[in-house]
Amino acid sequence: MNAAPLTAVIVEDEQIFLKELVLSIDWDKLGISLIGTADDGVKGEELIKATEPDIVITDIRLPGKNGLEMLSDCPVLNAVILSGHTDFEYTKMAIRLGVFDYLKKPVDDDELEETLGRLADRIREENKDLEMHKNPDKMEIELPTTVQNHTVQLAINTMMENCTRQIGLADVAETVRLSESRLSTLFKEVTGLNFLQYMNALRMNRAVYLLKHSNLNISEIATNSGFPTPGYFTKLFKRYFNTTPTQFRDGS
Repeated sequence: MNAAPLTAVIVEDEQIFLKELVLSIDWDKLGISLIGTADDGVKGEELIKATEPDIVITDIRLPGKNGLEMLSDCPVLNAVILSGHTDFEYTKMAIRLGVFDYLKKPVDDDELEETLGRLADRIREENKDLEMHKNPDKMEIELPTTVQNHTVQLAINTMMENCTRQIGLADVAETVRLSESRLSTLFKEVTGLNFLQYMNALRMNRAVYLLKHSNLNISEIATNSGFPTPGYFTKLFKRYFNTTPTQFRDGS
């Protein structure tokens, strides 16, 4: 592949299963570099914060700290859950954290490889879409805020009015009276960005404004821009602008 490989880490306490994942997945074919593993939630958090991987693959029930708590405390953009448990509360929290998929153990190697392939394709597509909308001179993401489609315009208005709180595709779909899948498809067709890309870009542009024009600290800016954690905000900011919020503020 011409593009640099994506990076991934695995957090799994079952040593036999962990070894199987490392050896059985065709990482090279997927264009993913496995850069580390950990066998408990505390070590997993340390690994994620040290390496900032593109993808985290984790169980939920881990020694030290469970996988969902670990993800919520780390700058994770893309995660796949592997779990022997299908507890509704776990699933609900996974959705809130933006987990890409939730696979039940025992996991079939082909199913996991297919899931990772879809996730890798999505990440690369998002990176490509993002580059087309970035304006490095203005340090912002240029977004279409006025469109010809009435439904998508209503969705955009709703997102702009609510981007500082935790609002998702389901909330906006309910407002515009479409199914989530239909709104997702229509939104991408009209704006050129998917829902999450657009929402993150709205929040990022607000964060840039606050970094330039307020004395709020980084954690306060993350909260006031609608990001779930300061770590997530910093990771995303670096991905968008190739610098951290603190470095941007110090240099602006």
